[in-house]
Amino acid sequence: MAILGVFRMFNAFYGFKSTPFNRGIDACAIYRNCDRDEILKRLKYAAKSRLFVVLTGESGSGKTTLLRHFNNDISSCGFSVIYVSDHILTPRHFYRGILEQMGYEAKYHRGDALRQLHREIEHMKAIHNISPVLIVDEAHLLDRDMLEEVRFLLNMNMDSQSPLTLILAGQSELWEKLRLHSYAAIRQRVDIQCHVAKLDRSGIADYIASHLAYAGCDKNIFSDAAVDEIFKFSNGLPRLVNKAATGALFFGAQNQKNIIDDHMVKLVIDGELS
Repeated sequence: MAILGVFRMFNAFYGFKSTPFNRGIDACAIYRNCDRDEILKRLKYAAKSRLFVVLTGESGSGKTTLLRHFNNDISSCGFSVIYVSDHILTPRHFYRGILEQMGYEAKYHRGDALRQLHREIEHMKAIHNISPVLIVDEAHLLDRDMLEEVRFLLNMNMDSQSPLTLILAGQSELWEKLRLHSYAAIRQRVDIQCHVAKLDRSGIADYIASHLAYAGCDKNIFSDAAVDEIFKFSNGLPRLVNKAATGALFFGAQNQKNIIDDHMVKLVIDGELS
């Protein structure tokens, strides 16, 4: 059955107005807790102050989802978010991608493109009063040359100020890489370092309840034991919670089960997700 058909099946059975554990959930409805709220505050402060941020977390911990929320929060506040997610980058393609998102055709040579980018950023701020925020996702996959390029991107006015807010987001090994002596010049420029932590058992329960509420569900569909099994499987990673919960809802709808219990979650995990 097609994915859309799966969603329609359990949405109809459980009376959801929208799919609760879908990647396309509205940014304003994304689950937040104290730790994630604190990271959002730090990202907003960085945007206002044009700082360099490194955001890390395990695969599936919700980094990109958090960045979506951040983008949603600042997009109408005088900021322009530029998002890059391509680990096979060269400096020339890097600057070209940024300039194209800003609406400009990039100069061919890397040095010319960098100077052009600095010039257009200054125009953006001086004429339109808009501050650019550059997000480079999957940054743990960038090679040494591209990470070194960060230093050149941030240099402006004899290093007296940063031309833009820069957020490097990636898996935990990004910060481990930057801690190496060979990357000291880049690491020393980092103003804020944030880490997206896994959710604990209570956080997983709140996450599930929050997404069910977003879907228009006002009742407990997952038993406490079912939440225990999802927590054990996911190890606190929201992406895996989404997979287990979606599979369990599909199984429950197929079998006309109004409540998802631990036995059903185990069947889904062992049969489809192991």
